[in-house]
Amino acid sequence: MTPNAVVLLSGGLDSATVLALAKSRGFACHCLSLDYGQRHRVELEAASRVAASLGAARQRTVRLDLTQFGGSALTDAAIAVPTEGIGTDIPVTYVPARNTIMLSLALAWAEVLDAADIFIGVNAVDYSGYPDCRPEYIRAFEAMANLATKAAVEGRRLTLHAPLIELSKAEIIRLGGTLGVDYSLTISCYQADPAGRACGVCDSCRLRRAGFAAAGAADPTPYRTDR
Repeated sequence: MTPNAVVLLSGGLDSATVLALAKSRGFACHCLSLDYGQRHRVELEAASRVAASLGAARQRTVRLDLTQFGGSALTDAAIAVPTEGIGTDIPVTYVPARNTIMLSLALAWAEVLDAADIFIGVNAVDYSGYPDCRPEYIRAFEAMANLATKAAVEGRRLTLHAPLIELSKAEIIRLGGTLGVDYSLTISCYQADPAGRACGVCDSCRLRRAGFAAAGAADPTPYRTDR
């Protein structure tokens, strides 16, 4: 039987690559996206496009309104998305506990699916300094998951896969190219407009644009012309 895996799918470049990689490893991929009140919904539309394009077994979007807490430029309209470039401090685009929340939901679904594998597209090389993208965080969550679930206690241990964690953005793009990822379907921008056009100046846009340039690949991203 084809083993099930839960893949966290945001609609961005990294998670699309992870989905393609999980599928290439023979998993039936059940994609989980989170509508948490982020600045735009076009990334969720992108997630659905990517899931269909890469032949996911299914894709579900869970609604969990993190604007109730705010604390991030992505969940509080009063906090501006920084556009001055990537700094050394944890930026205001960090969403408190977002990866922990998403991984907890993925863990619950994985147990229901009898899945022993979860995939997440975190990266600790070309990223914005988020604490929940570090290898030690991934190891700690996996350890916790194997203490917290009936499945693990009864012998079906869970593996948390973060296959991009030590890759540069250029390396991720090259990998995706070999796996047939259509990056024109993805959206990485923190403040894309309703048509899906990227701002070109937020951290995520800067990392994406630089990644395509370093990979020597054409950037298919539609950018706004008023920036």
